[in-house]
Amino acid sequence: MTAAEPTIDVHVAADAWRREQAEAARASLTDEPPWLDPVWFYDEHGSELFDAITRLPEYYPTRAERALLGAHAADIAAVDADVLVELGSGTSDKTTVLLDAMVASGGLKRYVPFDVSEETLRAAAGELAGRYPSIDVHGVVGDFHHHLDAIPSGGRRVVAFLGSTIGNLRPDERRRFLVDLDEVLDESDLLLLGIDLVKDPARMVAAYDDATGITAAFNRNALRVLNGALGADFDPDAFDHVAVWDPEESWMEMRLRARTEQVVVVPGMAAPLRFAAGDELRTEISTKFTVDGMTAELGECGFAVESTWTSPNDDFALVLARPRC
Repeated sequence: MTAAEPTIDVHVAADAWRREQAEAARASLTDEPPWLDPVWFYDEHGSELFDAITRLPEYYPTRAERALLGAHAADIAAVDADVLVELGSGTSDKTTVLLDAMVASGGLKRYVPFDVSEETLRAAAGELAGRYPSIDVHGVVGDFHHHLDAIPSGGRRVVAFLGSTIGNLRPDERRRFLVDLDEVLDESDLLLLGIDLVKDPARMVAAYDDATGITAAFNRNALRVLNGALGADFDPDAFDHVAVWDPEESWMEMRLRARTEQVVVVPGMAAPLRFAAGDELRTEISTKFTVDGMTAELGECGFAVESTWTSPNDDFALVLARPRC
């Protein structure tokens, strides 16, 4: 069977998105305390570093989620959905186990990768169209904070949001995302969430502060990406990598701590940024959940949980939920 050309809908232009992110970064850098969106970790080098992180012995989330998907792909395929949507699809690497199972079940008609990077999405969509010629690939270039209504309608959809990416959202952002998603789904649709679970703090800290220093390099790379995008003059090597478990917020934080007093010029800002020795810049939060807590949160946002699968050692969970339309 000859693969059809993927359909790609573009709802955000790369230049406009970069300008929006730059303005957001200038604003967040003046907050107290200052912070950055995790998007700044990623350029080509940052993506390579993160790929290396997922292979580290300390970093359990990727392995745990892949094992769960492998163990329960047939269960997910058994819901008889004919459309799989993946938010934050990236290269779609983690989704192939689901696609394999859903194609084998004979019911899948369409795959919808949804990502903000047009270049990455087009490459992944083309590869997947060749690998799965029996299904239509309909990509959406968009930001899931603004363009959830661009998810193609029709069919019975499973919307996958994997990698515990939902944990990178602040609680208000997370609830707004879930409410917005509930509004664009039909009662026959389903949401598949991957969530990292609360566990021994020492294991969680080790996952974000590996012994080889790869995560530290990944964290500092955010400043290099910021320098390139904004013309700033951060010295990444003048900051120490810090990983902290916050039990009150139930999240891991990655921070960059200034080793010395520093003055950083960021074009477009009214005044230079000033860091005293020991001042910190937060670069990521990663919320860790309980199944009961996520079930309650989904309920508050319009969803009813239908199935939950957890790792044998309770490292990670997949949650399948239906909107209560």
